[in-house]
Amino acid sequence: MKTTDHFWQQRVVYPDRVRIPFNRIQAIVAEPLREEVESSGRIRRWGIAPEVGGRIVRVVLLADGETVHTAFVDGRFRP
Repeated sequence: MKTTDHFWQQRVVYPDRVRIPFNRIQAIVAEPLREEVESSGRIRRWGIAPEVGGRIVRVVLLADGETVHTAFVDGRFRP
């Protein structure tokens, strides 16, 4: 899985993001519940993560569709 420096910085600043395992992030990238493309070209994908109590995780990819920019529990997700 390719990641940005921002991804790693956020995992240090927000330690709760470490609870989201890499294999779960990869699974959300591969099979999201929902996907949106931002005007910047970045791609938002959402999925369920049992590792964080079954909450919804948002994964933001760069426009290349494979580099993870950030991943976090998204309390504002609405289906």
